[in-house]
Amino acid sequence: MPQPHTDRSRIARGRWGEDQAARLLIREGFEILDRNWVHRGEDICGEIDIVARRASTVVICEVKTRRSTRYGGGAAAVTAAKQQRLRKMAMSWMRAHGFPDVDLRFDVIEITGVSVTHHEAAF
Repeated sequence: MPQPHTDRSRIARGRWGEDQAARLLIREGFEILDRNWVHRGEDICGEIDIVARRASTVVICEVKTRRSTRYGGGAAAVTAAKQQRLRKMAMSWMRAHGFPDVDLRFDVIEITGVSVTHHEAAF
């Protein structure tokens, strides 16, 4: 059976963007706790791109990498439905990793071309 077409350049660009985002967070004083954490539960399935911590704040970070703004910015792609999934997955991650009493924040790091924008407390 033939394999579905995979756009390897898109996958590589996404991985590169996540690497850039992790480096940015480290420069901003964050510790990277997890990357590409996959949750497959009865209620929700998905992936958290980056989980980072600075002091008592845990940040769930969605990374959106685009070549250009031709189809809109990356931050706009984090829809209300995506936000709801990330909130549920964040709670699962926190339970699984024993982080019950920390501040939780949701950031978006948008990479367009080589320009990086960190949207803190994006939702």
